[in-house]
Formats: sequence, C-alpha cells, structure tokens
Amino acid sequence: MRLAKLLAARGDEAVGLIRNPAHADDVRAAGAEPSVCDLESASADEVAGLLEGADAAVFAAGAGPGSGAARKESVDRDAAVLLADAAERAGVRRFVLVSSQGADPGHEGDEVFDAYLRAKGQAEEDIRGRSGLDWTILRPGALTNDPGTGQVRLEARTGRGRVTRDDVAAVLAELVDSSATAGLTLELISGSSPVSVAVKAVAGN
Repeated sequence: MRLAKLLAARGDEAVGLIRNPAHADDVRAAGAEPSVCDLESASADEVAGLLEGADAAVFAAGAGPGSGAARKESVDRDAAVLLADAAERAGVRRFVLVSSQGADPGHEGDEVFDAYLRAKGQAEEDIRGRSGLDWTILRPGALTNDPGTGQVRLEARTGRGRVTRDDVAAVLAELVDSSATAGLTLELISGSSPVSVAVKAVAGN
C-alpha cells in the first residue's frame, strides 16, 4: 500500500494484486488499481495475463504473522516463484523480490519463523537462477510502523537493524526504476543516507 501511494504520486500506474475483494477500496485510495488474484491458487498463465504490459513486478506479499509453516511455503516461497514465472511469461523483465534478513534455503529449526526464513531463502534461490528476469532482492531488517525518515543504509551486508515500512517502500520505488541494481541482493536498515543516494551508490558498485 505504501509503495502504491509513492508510485501513484509520481504518475505511475500501479496495480495491486489482492486476494480479498474487500480490500479493493483501500487499494484505490492508495492510488492503485486493484486486481483480485489469489497467488495460492492462480496459475502462472492467469497471473501473466494480469502482468501484460507492465514495466516491473514487485513481490511484497506475505503469509502474515498469524500463519503457520505451511503458508510460509505457499505464500512466501511458492507465490513468489509463481509471480516470477508469470513475469517471465508476460515479458516483464524487471522484478523486485522483498525478502528478509536471515533468509536461507537451508535454515534449520522447527519454529514458524524458521520456516519463514527457509521459504524466503528458497524463493531467493529460485529468483537468482532466472536469466529471463532483471531481478533485485531486497532484504529489509525488522520492520516498524514508525514514520519514515528517508534515511537508510542499503548494502550487500548491513548487519542487523530495524527499518520503517515507509522507508522500505521508498527504496522499492527507487529500485523499480534502477535496472543497474539487477542481479544484486541488498540488505536494508535505517541509516544516514537519503534513499535516492543509497540506491545510486549500490547501483554504481
């Protein structure tokens, strides 16, 4: 929702995929066009049809904090892979995956958060193997609902930290347009660099 507001404010036409039709008005209020699509049950061809003509696709869905391990796999892993499949079929090369610090396909443990980190890591592993996408993987630190500061630290390795959802959205809005970051996995926490400066810095490395 935060990303949709930023994209709409700068004149982009954003489409938000939602599972629940009741959220359509909220998406419109954010300036995006809602499209009802359940990524846990849709086919790649169905999703590809929704992506036709898009300049970029951003996977920012999540099973949510109240979900179990099975939904970490079906949403955080499988739905990300499905959107990547659909993007390739639709010819949408620019693809940004929102992942998490600590994501690791081989992460051990039996807790739900362990399953989450495995699922995110497995999604990353799949995305990295795709030559048909100009992908960037963004790994935010612990998310907060505090107001955004516009100041971040964006690097291949930042160390642990926190970051506001507003600042994550601001970085995503920059990454969508920054094909020079293709092929990079970037960690994001709060910091001292303006968002645009931070993105340009990693793009130039």
